[in-house]
Parts: sequence; C-alpha cells; structure tokens
Amino acid sequence: QVQLVESGGGLVQPGGSLRLSCVASGSIRSIFHMAWYRQVPGKERALVAGITDSLNTMYADSVKGRFTISRDIARNTVYLQMNNLRPEDTAVYYCKADGVRSPGRIRPGDYWGQGTQVTVSS
Repeated sequence: QVQLVESGGGLVQPGGSLRLSCVASGSIRSIFHMAWYRQVPGKERALVAGITDSLNTMYADSVKGRFTISRDIARNTVYLQMNNLRPEDTAVYYCKADGVRSPGRIRPGDYWGQGTQVTVSS
C-alpha cells in the first residue's frame, strides 16, 4: 500500500509564489518518476512537470521559467516551486508517482495523491 499526500496549496495574489510538497509513504523500495499535474473543472488533468530518479526534468510550456520541480529521493518527496503565479495557474494540483517498486510485488505501480487547491487571485 502506497499513499501520496500533497501540501502547500492555498490562495496567492498574481505574481506571488507557492511551494507544493508531496510525500510518498508506505511499502516503497524505489520510485522511477514523480510528477505534478493540474486540473480545472471541465478539463482533463494536465501534466505540469516531471522528474525521474536520475533527476531529469520536464515542464509544460506554460510553466517553463516560472515553476521548478525537485525531488528528495531518500525521503520519497517531490516539490514544485511556483513563482510569478498567474490566475490561469488556478487549479487542483495532483502529485503522481510512477514505477513504484514495492517489496513482494512483481510489477511496479502508479499512484495519485488526493490533490491540493491552488488559487491565484487578487
């Protein structure tokens, strides 16, 4: 059993910053990839940023230069530093862990967190 818990969301003014955190816990031997997605009502969940266990990163074009993803592999934690926030960044942000290897399981699993609301408004 693996759980992901996000934190750090909230209300911020345009131009402000927030830092999201996501901790994976449970029966974990390793995690290949961790990522942040976001979703607004009526739209599909979209990838914001991802990071591998080699610390290779990728970003959606809309957040390049403003958001930074990082990871503490030993703590099974991923962060998303969000700067210069815009109203269009308002969404529920979800953490995802891909390729999670657990003792006693042959196939790796993928897991989602419950989401944290980010609202950018004056």
